[in-house]
Amino acid sequence: MLRSMLFVPGDSERKLAKGALSSADALILDLEDSVSADRTAIARTMVRAFLDAPRAPAGPRLWVRINPLSSPAALPDLAALVGGAPDGIMLPKPDSASDIVLLDHYLTALEQREGLVPGHIRIIPVATETARSMFALGGYAGSSRRLAGLTWGAEDLSTALGASTNQDASGGYAFTYQLARSLCLAGARAAEVQPIDTLYVDFRDLDGLARDSRLSRQLGFAGRIAIHPDQVATVNAAYSPDDDEIAYARRVVEAFAAAPGTGVVGLDGRMVDMPHLKQAKRLLSLAAACAGAPE
Repeated sequence: MLRSMLFVPGDSERKLAKGALSSADALILDLEDSVSADRTAIARTMVRAFLDAPRAPAGPRLWVRINPLSSPAALPDLAALVGGAPDGIMLPKPDSASDIVLLDHYLTALEQREGLVPGHIRIIPVATETARSMFALGGYAGSSRRLAGLTWGAEDLSTALGASTNQDASGGYAFTYQLARSLCLAGARAAEVQPIDTLYVDFRDLDGLARDSRLSRQLGFAGRIAIHPDQVATVNAAYSPDDDEIAYARRVVEAFAAAPGTGVVGLDGRMVDMPHLKQAKRLLSLAAACAGAPE
């Protein structure tokens, strides 16, 4: 379970060290947007050294955001870093699941070269960053056993669409970006992988982050991208069921267990049916996964 995935620029020794001390479930060691083109080679060297360093068993999982497969930098990124056995690759700007299939092939060849267990490295695409990608979000199911989740981004999408902003008059996401968020969520659930919400831009507004993240989990997202270490604790809390939720879910399960063969039971003056039982069981599984995070 990846509740929090913290972006860390791959060319900043200070930020890499700080990220390693965070309580994030995963770090995303970035070779793309946070690294200028003239520092890409430096970032590869620093990220590889970070991957090669001893890892604490309870520390964050280590993912790498490479450059897009359409970029000439993508294959050198992979060739330099697969030997460091990252837990996963975050792929920016895919057009469709065919990019996941291609990345799977590259990883399979490089894992064999490096003597890694086949399939060790997982994949999460940032699945809404091109115009074409918006028409392909339902197609990721079955694309690769490596697929661990889907996430989305509003900044690159607005650039791809020629928009001057991704916000509406109220300051929230405009319709197109709300649609991208919803389709990412549905696409992830259709593929039976984790839906991961995008970053919350104002890293100083922890109250706003908490509110938005709680709503995000209510909608169905299971985790979130973070862009600052100060956001991590808030994100982890928001995507972990609280004691009251867990207690109620247990009561729902117990109520059905006490009435075998029935599809509806009464609880606290309300009728509770099978969808509620499924939700309760899912929440209890989520609580168990959060207790053992990261995965």
